[in-house]
Amino acid sequence: MVTSAPIRGSDFARLSRRIAEVGLLDRRPGYYAARIGLVGGLFAAGWAAFVMIGDSWAQLPVAVFLAVMFAQVALLAHDLAHGQVFRTRRASKVAGLVVGNLLIGLGYGWWQDKHTRHHANPNHEERDPDVAPDVLLWSRGQAAVSRGLPRFIGRHQAFLFFPLLTLEGLNLHVSSVRAVVGGKVKSRALEGWLLFAHFAAYLGVIFAVLPFGKALVFLAVHQACFGIYLGCTFAPNHKGMPVLTEKDELDYLRKQVLTSRNVLGGHLVTTALGGLNYQIEHHLFPSMPTPNLRRARPLVKAYCAEIGVPYAEAGLLASWGQALRHLHDVGAEIRVR
Repeated sequence: MVTSAPIRGSDFARLSRRIAEVGLLDRRPGYYAARIGLVGGLFAAGWAAFVMIGDSWAQLPVAVFLAVMFAQVALLAHDLAHGQVFRTRRASKVAGLVVGNLLIGLGYGWWQDKHTRHHANPNHEERDPDVAPDVLLWSRGQAAVSRGLPRFIGRHQAFLFFPLLTLEGLNLHVSSVRAVVGGKVKSRALEGWLLFAHFAAYLGVIFAVLPFGKALVFLAVHQACFGIYLGCTFAPNHKGMPVLTEKDELDYLRKQVLTSRNVLGGHLVTTALGGLNYQIEHHLFPSMPTPNLRRARPLVKAYCAEIGVPYAEAGLLASWGQALRHLHDVGAEIRVR
């Protein structure tokens, strides 16, 4: 359990004023125009290369490349969902549906709702869907009451984590379809048709260009790499950080900072993770454009030191080490029985 500090609502307000005064909440249309153009161009180039290469095992590197581009498109959908790109919700939604549902088969409405709940209560056992014990266990409390598949996997979940990530891409597709079929999204018909168009085009092109066996291998490599990449993008930021319960009464600033970890590594890591390596700044200011997060970091870090709030940072490998050790420690509750 996280030790609760006195709730002082003015702490975040003072930080927010400092951030706003230096213009870090201002939009960056030039950056997003360039990023969308670059990602869109590489995405199209990957599919063009796939068609040109044709029936060949040389398609496997293309599958890996397209997995990277699918993840980069997903990161753009993330920024759209947070209102970082456009001024209006309508423009953000339209672009999000095209980028998410149509281009990569990720249900924009379902994912936005899930991600919004995560941001409201990060790493909260009961309220954050990202730490729900569906397959993996994230706290000793969850381990103590676990049953079925999570309990079976939980014994050695640190070792199974990366193999399980190979299924994350498929899981996102299935969850998106289930949300539409179950009526859990507002624009149900539109989202459903866009998902159908994606899967029809995606599978149609692959099976039209490749014979059945090679097509299946291409699909397996592409979806596995897509899932691993997404896992490497999101998991290092929260896994291994404190897991909150109803007993933890924290103000907004502490709730966001204490459950998040920044990942260090320079411009390469920032590009690979879509700027989400600055997770503390992103959670404090979700609508802040991605390129401004790096500039906000020294201000946020200094302010946290000023008010006595721990500010966690680690390199990419160290962050994964912390996350995996946490998963292994949680499984100890089951292994000793």
